[in-house]
Amino acid sequence: MPDGNGSRAPSVWSTDFRQTFRPLEGKPVFGMLIAADSKRSDEREERLTQASASIPSAIFWFLLATLFVTVVALGICLPRKNNRGQLITLIVITALLTTMLVIIRDVDRPFGGIINVSPTAISEVERQAHRDFVAHHPAVGIPCGARGTRRAI
Repeated sequence: MPDGNGSRAPSVWSTDFRQTFRPLEGKPVFGMLIAADSKRSDEREERLTQASASIPSAIFWFLLATLFVTVVALGICLPRKNNRGQLITLIVITALLTTMLVIIRDVDRPFGGIINVSPTAISEVERQAHRDFVAHHPAVGIPCGARGTRRAI
């Protein structure tokens, strides 16, 4: 997700899910399963949308260029002598504005960068599902691999 792309595995899961439970079609439990799968799919789409950068690169580069021009213009306007206070102020303002741009860019890309959102919630769901499956079916292997692909049974 850091690059805005998702895995195709969940779409395969959804198709396999519907094929596996086709014999239950028309029964109330099938509707509940389909509703849960639709909710999972909608939430996945929302995560993919959030993973995509919403600030276009052109705008970010424009802001960066504007910062550069502003700092250079202010630097040129500083007096040649006795400018220690103004120089310190310029350095602090430059650092603050640069930090602000870096934070904006990093927050715009939550699944990659310095501030990284880890998949703790989905990892916990995976751990619980694995634990429950093994508890209820101890003699059967997990039907998919670590990357979500179906294993040959």
